[in-house]
Amino acid sequence: MDLGIRGRQALVCASSQGLGLACAQALAQEGCHVTLNGRDAAKLERTALALREAVSGSGATVRTVAADLCTDAGRQALLAACPAPDILVNNNAGPPPGQLADWDRAAWLAALEANLITGVLLIRAVLPGMRARRFGRVVNITSAMVKTPHAAMGLSTAARAGLTAVSKALAREAVVDNVTINQLLPERIDTPRQAFMAQRMVAEQGIDLATARQRIADTIPAGRMGRPEEFGAACAFLCGAQAGYITGQNLQLDGGAYMGLV
Repeated sequence: MDLGIRGRQALVCASSQGLGLACAQALAQEGCHVTLNGRDAAKLERTALALREAVSGSGATVRTVAADLCTDAGRQALLAACPAPDILVNNNAGPPPGQLADWDRAAWLAALEANLITGVLLIRAVLPGMRARRFGRVVNITSAMVKTPHAAMGLSTAARAGLTAVSKALAREAVVDNVTINQLLPERIDTPRQAFMAQRMVAEQGIDLATARQRIADTIPAGRMGRPEEFGAACAFLCGAQAGYITGQNLQLDGGAYMGLV
């Protein structure tokens, strides 16, 4: 399917690896001009070089902005490099798991800055232009924990649920101008984040890495972790011209793990 977004400008946050990179790859394969972001400039350039080679012939271009999204200066640098994006993929590293007793005021503020405030401010910056041009796609990468909270992921759950609430309200207003805002809710996608979680299990449970990965996969009805390219493809579809009637939604990519009805 041609998603009808060839030549569109796509700004993909935190995209030097993992889910952000998977989204950037899928959009570049559709011919979008992609701006990658990360804090490590050398790593970001290596990622960009590999992506340019992978999508050679697609018509896509790949730029990079090394910047910390959690700072005003970082967000300004990103928007200066891509001032009129047609597509915004909001993404940022989540806070580590823990317990309520571990999280002081500073921990809560850091989580809110990274996973709520940053996303809202970027939407605030790009939404008027998208509406004026009568095309825009915002995809927020949140978490399955938004709909199925776990105590250990309380920092992430609270911040991402806040972004979901704001986005739902904005989606109802923006859709009249062909601007959609949706969330992707991943669970157990095989990225560096899951590698971190597996290593944490190794340390806590005294098991080997293969066993830890299998135990993670066993929590998913599909019997495996999700593939990054599956996640990226879902993002690209939500950004496509055909998805203009889908907004304010939370699409779970979880291999059937969510047990609720709606």
